[in-house]
Amino acid sequence: MSTFYQLEFEKEVIELDQRIEQGQCGAVGSGAEIPALPGISEQVVDSSPREDVGKLIKKRTRVLKRIYKDLSPWNTVRVARHPDRPQTRDYIKHMCRDFCELSGDRRFGDDPALVTGFGRIGGRKCLIVGHQKGKDTHEKLACHFGCVHPEGYRKALAKMKLAEKFGLPIVTLVDTPGAYPGLGAEERGQAEAIAVNLLEMSRLKVPIVSIVIGEGGSGGALGIAVADRVAMLAYSWYSVISPEGCAAILWKQANEQTNTAAAEALKLTAANNLKLGIIDSVIDEPLGGAHRNHEQASANLGEWVSRQLDELIELPVDELVNQRYERFRKLGEFDVCVEPSPAD
Repeated sequence: MSTFYQLEFEKEVIELDQRIEQGQCGAVGSGAEIPALPGISEQVVDSSPREDVGKLIKKRTRVLKRIYKDLSPWNTVRVARHPDRPQTRDYIKHMCRDFCELSGDRRFGDDPALVTGFGRIGGRKCLIVGHQKGKDTHEKLACHFGCVHPEGYRKALAKMKLAEKFGLPIVTLVDTPGAYPGLGAEERGQAEAIAVNLLEMSRLKVPIVSIVIGEGGSGGALGIAVADRVAMLAYSWYSVISPEGCAAILWKQANEQTNTAAAEALKLTAANNLKLGIIDSVIDEPLGGAHRNHEQASANLGEWVSRQLDELIELPVDELVNQRYERFRKLGEFDVCVEPSPAD
């Protein structure tokens, strides 16, 4: 596991990881068999006394369960942004077979911040669309840190129309802080591109499932998330604005205190969104978050997608589209309170 980026609330876990690494290194020299632990390297040289690695691993598990049992909303945002967290290409690698990427919007160009292509999830052919933030500095800059330009949304819609033509379901993976806010993007019709996607996705005649795998920021996320079934990974967030953006508006500054308060107020966690009816399911992550075990996270996500597609594929087309429409019409329900007249 990378030690360059560390979460503040995981200090105890990091210390245990270091002690386990030291113990495993000593056990290798003695010929003892120690269970491998995902995310921990085997090359550590240390002359300190060796500890019981088995007990340390059990303690690490207990600590992780305690920490992640009740993460605060702001800490959930931090986990969702972890640089080791799997992105769309990671899930494609572990979850899909025979993936064939498609590029370009046939109008302006290609946007690497949005990946599109056909592949197989389980035994079913489908179109995969997902945000890509990038791993190293070069890729992050090329992908605009996951902020999609209008050509990216137009690319996604063009491929969705192609999937509809061939009767293939659509799977979208959401992970963006928001759509790209630059001058060029606005000149090329950013708002219009997202709006058209909302309209067209609402009436596509094939099943659509969408999963928030990391960050789900505002219209940039919703631009590929109009679906029959929407889910979130347990430590992802989904909201109209980021905590920092909310804090800057409400308190004129974004710091640890205001960001924490904003995250609480936005109700952006998976549990909050499920309670509010914005999503349909919460997909479990490996112990300690998806960044600790990409394979298990991909397996959990793939199983959920397969179950949903098996159900949706059986629905008549008219019923499928009507249910999708009604699903989004019900979001944001409210009660009207009539003020009593003075005579009453």
